[in-house]
Amino acid sequence: MIATLIKGPAAKKALLTSAAVIAVAVAAGCAPKDASVKIGHVGPLTGSIAHLGKDNEAGAKMAIAELNKAEIKIDGKKVVFSLISEDDGADPKQGTAAAQKLVDAKVAGVIGHLNSGTTIPASKIYSDAGIPQISPSATNPKYTQQGFKTAFRVVANDATLGGVLGKYAVNELKAKSIAVIDDRTAYGQGVADEFVKGVEAAGGKVVDRQFTTDKATDFMSILTAIRAKKPDVVFYGGMDAVGGPMLRQMDQLKINAKFMGGDGICTGELIKLADKALGNNRVFCAEAGGVVGPYEQKMADFRERFKKEMGAEVNLYSPYVYDAVMVMVEAMKKANSTDPKKYLPELAKIQYEGVTGPIAFDEKGDIKGGTLTLFTYKDGKRESLKVIQ
Repeated sequence: MIATLIKGPAAKKALLTSAAVIAVAVAAGCAPKDASVKIGHVGPLTGSIAHLGKDNEAGAKMAIAELNKAEIKIDGKKVVFSLISEDDGADPKQGTAAAQKLVDAKVAGVIGHLNSGTTIPASKIYSDAGIPQISPSATNPKYTQQGFKTAFRVVANDATLGGVLGKYAVNELKAKSIAVIDDRTAYGQGVADEFVKGVEAAGGKVVDRQFTTDKATDFMSILTAIRAKKPDVVFYGGMDAVGGPMLRQMDQLKINAKFMGGDGICTGELIKLADKALGNNRVFCAEAGGVVGPYEQKMADFRERFKKEMGAEVNLYSPYVYDAVMVMVEAMKKANSTDPKKYLPELAKIQYEGVTGPIAFDEKGDIKGGTLTLFTYKDGKRESLKVIQ
């Protein structure tokens, strides 16, 4: 239209000016005002331990909501975070499939998985893709011993947890004979092996070692074999969904031994699953984490916020998931980039004050100075005995 009304050089100049104005307008309209960043989360959202997976997922959702409310800017752009949550069903094959889905979705980082058995095989997929992964709960030492620069965890590993429990059984519970059962998963067998090492280091004796699966419901045969050995303590390496029914069947067989386990059984859900078999001061377990000093109030405040915002009590590791998300984003802020290649070096040297305590990683990706908390159950409630650093 302009060219038909204006002749000669003036027409050419008008066309160029008009094109420039249009180009600027189009660019302004199309340029993203916000940067969208996807963070992945993986855990068992279905199956017998879905209550733990959903607890973890809730911790991630809470962190994402708070980050978006804070209107964080990275590289000059306001960042909008979104959570891409996948269900691994606590199954290694499903876990690797979930990991590949997150890689294909081009997530900037992954929080998970919950179980060691899914975390370990998935970690290679994330490593090959160069995507940082922080597990809030996988405790098998092998996870960070593979040499992957992308693998981190914010809780102590089984070498610490199992060893402390083994020594506690001998030195504090004065157990003379100890039976051990595990579910043959990477987590269950790993924590049981470390428990045995702790028992033997303290001069104790393991009189029987039995195995089950993480899907089993009938333990009568292995418990009958154990009963013949008259153990003072029965240790179970596995999760609460199996540990609770196992404890009830111990009662049916009149096995009056103390019952011990790692963080997998150390949950609020065990109270329902074990019912009357829980007893008072009968069950002893350890959670891979724990707070002391000023962090006790920070954790109490978090639990209150979590209940208000998520409509549920903290079950086990949601505070560690929350911190894992916050640590990952803090590394992005320090690198001024959400590109995994650019913020990964910052993640490796992070120094962060979380609700679960100070977070920094060693050269393998394990948390420095990891703590654990010993618990027992009394009057239908879980009670903290002590925090060990």
